[in-house]
Amino acid sequence: MTATVNADTGRQRLRTAVFLAVAMAATVGSALAFQHLGGYIPCKLCLEQRTPYYIGVPLMLLAALASTLRAPAWVTRGLLAVGGLLMAYGVYLGVYHSGVEWAWWPGPTDCAAAAGPVDTGGKGVLDALDRFVPPSCDKAAVRILGLSLAGWNAIASFVLAVIAFRGAFARD
Repeated sequence: MTATVNADTGRQRLRTAVFLAVAMAATVGSALAFQHLGGYIPCKLCLEQRTPYYIGVPLMLLAALASTLRAPAWVTRGLLAVGGLLMAYGVYLGVYHSGVEWAWWPGPTDCAAAAGPVDTGGKGVLDALDRFVPPSCDKAAVRILGLSLAGWNAIASFVLAVIAFRGAFARD
């Protein structure tokens, strides 16, 4: 009976890790789509909010691999817990950025675009400045159902954190 229960929870942790990897990749992928397909240039805080996902996706894939290879349960649980902590940090970053956008508190003083080099089309940098204005962290590029992308990131990070912690601390 115990072997069946442990196998079920092991499979559940595997499913949780795979789901988190896919959901994290989809979340950061949608941010990248807004940037590269939609033309929304990210500000400094926008880019910082992607970091937990960039770390979390490979970490959740590692958790899935550990579960598949039947590593000790504490390994998979630990990786899921770290994924939960990363997403909790993502909640903090999303709430902080949303608060900056709503002018509830000041943002960083150096908050301007850090999107990389600008293609000037063969013209000088000064000519390109007229076309490419770096976004400020206190202006939401787009609002969907009243929330900025930072607000939606806070919600997505919260949901993913709950799922990760539930997977990490589920009873065997």
